[in-house]
Amino acid sequence: MSISENDKKYVWHPFTQMKTAPTPIPIVKGKGTLLIDENGKEYIDAISSWWVNIHGHAHPYIAEKISKQLLELEHVLFAGFTHKPATDLCEKLSRHLPANQHKFFFSGDGSSAVEIALKMSIQYWKNKGGKRQRILALEGGYHGETFGAMSAGAKSIFSQPFEDYLFSVNHLPFPSDEEKTLSALKQELENGDVACFIFEPLVQGASGMRMYSETTLDKMIRLCKDYNVLCIADEVMTGFGRTGTIFACNQLKEDVDFMCLSKSLTGGTLPLSITTCSDEIYSSFLGDTLSKAFLHGHSFTANPIGCTAAIASLELLEKEECQKSIAHISEQHKAFASTIQHHPMIRNIRQTGTILAMDIHTSETGYSSNVKDMLYSHFIENGVILRPLGNVIYIIPPYCIKDSELKKVYKSILSALEKVE
Repeated sequence: MSISENDKKYVWHPFTQMKTAPTPIPIVKGKGTLLIDENGKEYIDAISSWWVNIHGHAHPYIAEKISKQLLELEHVLFAGFTHKPATDLCEKLSRHLPANQHKFFFSGDGSSAVEIALKMSIQYWKNKGGKRQRILALEGGYHGETFGAMSAGAKSIFSQPFEDYLFSVNHLPFPSDEEKTLSALKQELENGDVACFIFEPLVQGASGMRMYSETTLDKMIRLCKDYNVLCIADEVMTGFGRTGTIFACNQLKEDVDFMCLSKSLTGGTLPLSITTCSDEIYSSFLGDTLSKAFLHGHSFTANPIGCTAAIASLELLEKEECQKSIAHISEQHKAFASTIQHHPMIRNIRQTGTILAMDIHTSETGYSSNVKDMLYSHFIENGVILRPLGNVIYIIPPYCIKDSELKKVYKSILSALEKVE
């Protein structure tokens, strides 16, 4: 059987209506920015395969480090044991995280990292002898697909079947209007019983790459601190250089209590996530009885292969060459944006670091719109992987993308605009 035949026989794909979806493209090789299908056609991966492959595909340095680690230690349970890849990764990450982020809890994906932060926030207050139950989040946010993460996220087609099972979260207006958002936040805080406030710093990814300023976010965090409310920065999407700094939180003056890391953590090589927190949070779980401990874990917690991949990816990210590439992509985006900002089919073109997004002027919006499918098909035909969020086209490329490849991505967007009615 061919790859496609086997796929049709066995596989259930994510975020897909299997009855109506086109046949998935069988990919047999990746190299740099390119993905290559079984017929030899090349595709520029302009969204880093759901925002994870920051160094491109099949990077030899990461592959070499993983190969070596596989022959030394592939896995060990992380309760009662530890290993060098995990401790080295924590040490290396701590150099780039905000100064108060000292403790690291490992898990396997972004949803789990968020779930852990939410659970820690609730238990923190219980361990302190109080009880706070309310959670605040931003309208339009996306935090994952587990029940806690879905509860914190926007109510949408993704969560609709499960709404009766989700716990209540108070959603604040998206901070496009700073005064309105701060006023709503203050009112919620004054109502009391707030355990934590969770947000995607600077950029909301899945809701359409909506962007807001670090100044506004600093004011929101400061307000939460005034009411002794914990802050959770969901950096699953924004982390590891996407916003122009290693972490979006590096652009803030205020410190958060938790950070959630995943996606680009291993350079797109293996699933791994980390929830970081302050010493204040960690110390509240220390005691003479097990009841105060954080009783949560995964079979593959801190897998040595995943940790090794993450170290290698971080070492590549730290190199001057990579930092120059991030700055260069940002400048290329800025130049392209300036050339199309007055295009009649473009609305609200926006950029933060290596993320460029724009709204397509059309009567159809929303995740399930037909314009999304039309645009996606056009890009695939032209050898470019861009996966619009409804009527929002966005670019979030690997840092190794060449100028010629980026120009092809821009050109494919321009040609797509000619097809939109």
